[in-house]
Amino acid sequence: MGDHFEKGQHALLNEGEENEMEIFGYRTQGCRQTLCIAGSIFSFGILPLVFYWRPAWHVWANCVPCSLQEADVVLLRTTDEYQIYSRKKVMWIYLSSLNSAVGLTPDHPLITDEECIINRAIRKPDLKVRCIKVQKIRYVWNNLEGQFQKIGSLEDWLSSAKIHQKFGSGLTREEQEIRRLICGPNTIDVEITPIWKLLVKEVLNPFYIFQLFSVCLWFSEDYKEYAFAIIIMSVISIALTVYDLREQSVKLHHLVESHNSITVSVCGRKAGVQELESRFLVPGDLLILTGKKVQMPCDAVLIDGSCVVNEGMLTGESIPVTKTPLPKMDSSLPWKTQSEADYKRHVLFCGTEVIQAKAACSGTVRAVVLQTGFNTAKGDLVRSILYPKPMNFKLYRDAIRFLLCLVGTATIGMIYTLCVYALSGEPLEDMVKKALDVITIAVPPALPAALTTGIIYAQKRLKKRGIFCISPQRINVCGQLNLVCFDKTGTLTRDGLDLWGVVPCDRNGFQDVHSFASGKALPWGPLCAAMASCHSLILLDGTVQGDPLDLKMFEATTWEMAVSGDNFHTKGVPAHVMVVKPCKTASQVPVEGIAVLHQFPFSSALQRMTVIVQEMGGDRLAFMKGAPERVASFCQPETVPTSFVSELQIYTTQGFRVIALAYKKLDTDHHMTAWTREKVESNLIFLGLLILENRLKEETKPVLEELISARIRTVMITGDNLQTAITVARKSGMVSESQKVILIEANETTGSSSASVSWKLVEEKKHIIHGNQDNYINIREEVSDNGRERSYHFALSGKSFHIISQHFSSLLPKILINGTIFARMSPGQKSSLVEEFQKLDYFVDQEASVASPFTSKTPNIECVPHLIKEGRAALVTSFCMFKYMALYSMIQYVGVLLLYWETNSLSNYQFLFQDLAVTTIIGVTMNLNGAYPKLVPFRPAGRLISPPLLLSVIFNILLSLAMHIVGFILVQRQPWYSMEMHSACTVQNENVSMLTIYPTAPEKVGSNGAFTSFENTTIWFLGTINCIIVALIFSKGKPFRQPTYTNYIFVLVLIIQLGVCLFILFADIPDLYRRLDLLCTPVLWRVYIIIMLTFNFIVSLIVEEAIIENRALWMKIKRCFGYQSKSQYRIWQRDLANDPSWPPINQTSYSDMPECGNGVSYSNPVFESNEEQL
Repeated sequence: MGDHFEKGQHALLNEGEENEMEIFGYRTQGCRQTLCIAGSIFSFGILPLVFYWRPAWHVWANCVPCSLQEADVVLLRTTDEYQIYSRKKVMWIYLSSLNSAVGLTPDHPLITDEECIINRAIRKPDLKVRCIKVQKIRYVWNNLEGQFQKIGSLEDWLSSAKIHQKFGSGLTREEQEIRRLICGPNTIDVEITPIWKLLVKEVLNPFYIFQLFSVCLWFSEDYKEYAFAIIIMSVISIALTVYDLREQSVKLHHLVESHNSITVSVCGRKAGVQELESRFLVPGDLLILTGKKVQMPCDAVLIDGSCVVNEGMLTGESIPVTKTPLPKMDSSLPWKTQSEADYKRHVLFCGTEVIQAKAACSGTVRAVVLQTGFNTAKGDLVRSILYPKPMNFKLYRDAIRFLLCLVGTATIGMIYTLCVYALSGEPLEDMVKKALDVITIAVPPALPAALTTGIIYAQKRLKKRGIFCISPQRINVCGQLNLVCFDKTGTLTRDGLDLWGVVPCDRNGFQDVHSFASGKALPWGPLCAAMASCHSLILLDGTVQGDPLDLKMFEATTWEMAVSGDNFHTKGVPAHVMVVKPCKTASQVPVEGIAVLHQFPFSSALQRMTVIVQEMGGDRLAFMKGAPERVASFCQPETVPTSFVSELQIYTTQGFRVIALAYKKLDTDHHMTAWTREKVESNLIFLGLLILENRLKEETKPVLEELISARIRTVMITGDNLQTAITVARKSGMVSESQKVILIEANETTGSSSASVSWKLVEEKKHIIHGNQDNYINIREEVSDNGRERSYHFALSGKSFHIISQHFSSLLPKILINGTIFARMSPGQKSSLVEEFQKLDYFVDQEASVASPFTSKTPNIECVPHLIKEGRAALVTSFCMFKYMALYSMIQYVGVLLLYWETNSLSNYQFLFQDLAVTTIIGVTMNLNGAYPKLVPFRPAGRLISPPLLLSVIFNILLSLAMHIVGFILVQRQPWYSMEMHSACTVQNENVSMLTIYPTAPEKVGSNGAFTSFENTTIWFLGTINCIIVALIFSKGKPFRQPTYTNYIFVLVLIIQLGVCLFILFADIPDLYRRLDLLCTPVLWRVYIIIMLTFNFIVSLIVEEAIIENRALWMKIKRCFGYQSKSQYRIWQRDLANDPSWPPINQTSYSDMPECGNGVSYSNPVFESNEEQL
């Protein structure tokens, strides 16, 4: 199909989103359908099978293109590189079923308001809605805009004021009924797939269809033994796959089952509060949350009251998170963008648990249903499991291409067979069978299975190390990783934070450090009050719970936490709010306690949190805690010490985590609702710095050293302070002592000045603090020219990354080539950064990612090298198996075609011995080599179609072909050779020249038409022993796998197989020869066979070791031919590797400069790995 479409036939679904698709409209045509039905009958079911594999062909054959508005069938195509097609039928939803209950008419006020998508989707006057269902999501046809749009969510363009006004009182029963019918139920239904469906889907895999064809052919030729063996192996494989899929289906079903049967309280506009099953919820419903624990059955935006939620299901961290109500603002902007803070702080996500719900002045906690069913956060997570992203890995694409090459080779063999047998006057039936045989010989049915065995073994080895994988195919991808992104806190450093001390300040500047190690309590004052109250901790079942940092800070004050009772109002404190009180042993604390009236919770985007508190019988105060730079920006300048920057650097350069605190007094005359965040967070008084120690994990440095020595890039992406991140990078070895760090700072457009980016070299000085000698980092303004010759690492903040992405996009790839430290990064920026690295053709692993297909029991980064080692081993194993299976099929192919020249062939038992006793056992044991314990500084080739691998396969095929031809011709020229001879064995104790001749007619053995002959005997021995030889040659050990001799089972198998073959060759046992359809030959000829095989082995081994596996030789060849890697990051590295103007140290570039960003990258020697793909 071309890209020429009728008007309105083509559109984009989910434009700009991750699951973006193209959608095409088609109309079914009767005559085309009839022709397709006839084709299905006459092709004996082959046509429907092809349509099953190719949905697009099914649509193109049965339908004609039309506009999406008229379509009854749509064709969907993903917009990624895979361009996967799927076919969907257009369905109708009829609102007539609601007529009796609601009394709907085309001019009913409920459906004339076309502000919402639901009403725009209703076709008037017949009151029906067109829809399609794609990956569990329902899309309706928007009649006004002429496109399919997602349904089951509140409209994104709604402002906060509109949400409060339109849904603040709930929906009427009629609105609920209409929305319920169009949006569908609020369920995350994962049906347990019936076994027969799984079975049919598995059996219809092209691989099993080919096996079915092969088995039928073998049965027709009476090759029953191997046919039965393949059937048994296929049945076991299918059964295991179906069992695994069924188990996953059952587990996922049980995981989400409880979601669909939650009872909730819903407030209707006229009906009031009612108990309702969660499956009846619709977008716009008003939920009433009580104080009880409840699992959220939908996504909802909080509009009144506050909640404490456990979001462990989404984030993996069971830390309570405080949610605040969506403010009712006058702005007409969409509610998600109207505030600088993250909109998610107002959203209660489906699947998360509401631990506490606190009512505000209205007396109830209310939330508007935002999304239902599979549109929710939990639904999206389940959909990602049901519909995983296809994996882009060149190995599998190359395997398909090579299979097609084998099919082409088989086609040539078929033509050759038909010609030979036709000229010999053989019956048509035999001719067709022999020709079809060539396909099953040239294209080994076991090839796909053989390629996956290495992955299965690698998965088992990883499991023993406590590393689990939900997508085994991704193990091979790990073998190609050349960049690993690490978080800092909890990944490189320990999970727990130790409170080292606080640095108070007053008008005179910073005071002496108060160390908590001394056991001395912090004196009463605003700083102590801030530490006791400015946090998001909660009291749950008598235990204080929350963020580890908050816990450490609160515990250092030795205060206690409680909930205010009804009698607290006499002290100016409302009932049921969190109260912190000094412990009984505390002295000189003039207040009885502090009540936390309101929280503006922490968000990574804002880098701060604020609380409004009430001292019992005292002042109303606001406390802020957050990133020092952010907190200082909200303070009165005169309250921030002049030595703020240098004091901050003293601690951050030692790797401490630093938090700043500030406060101000509030006017008690104002009502709480009058205090907006903007008003509270202004003109604060700076209180001081909180110093927390976050030590490196013991395993961090050796693991990073191992990765760097293997020339795998390591990058730190953290939400922490930039200076702290630089220090941790130095201490961990991510940045070595001899390397420099260049700080990149970007500033947004302000007034008349355009966006700018500046480059400063970070210099290490020695600084003595508290008797300990530590590194002190300073920004150096002047740099000598010779410093540019050294290697550099770039360090930048999330803010700078955002500005560079927006205004200096041409600079971004150059920065990323050497970018090592990324601090103050939000979760969204972390994802964007990983994507940018992938655009540069890096194979990236994001450690500590929730979306990772790997999970480890080990709470440190030791699992990363293990994963890479096993990935490399699995990748090399796949190549070994691929080469072996290709050679095995070609050896058999060459031998059979040579015998076809004499209208001869191998017998069933000869095939059986090669296929089952040799190749199958080798295929199972060849992959048992474990991963090599050391990471080498280069990766295995990532492609099958690489010069060394292709040369290896082609050379060995030609070598085997030459050996077979030599053996075939040479045997015919022997003095004892006769076409009518049944045996050429010597009489015992007599000379070789005196032969016992038994002239007999050619003997037809078995029903497959194979004839015993000297050619057959020679070809079979050469082919069978050659299969054992190539298995040994292709079984690679170092540097990616354990040496072959450590694979004891495989070595034992080869010894036994070789021993059996030599026994058959030299043992003159007539019954054995008769069973295997072999002829007895002179001992000298048997020695000739051994000589030919030995020569083959020696030549193949020398070529494999001296040429194919000689990495230095290939590097020289590449340099001679001027080959250079086409990877984007390599191109950027090469472009200006010797440019003296890069990096532009102590310079500032502006976005309106025409030359800004022009140029290319500086190459960091530490990342040079000479790992160009061969």
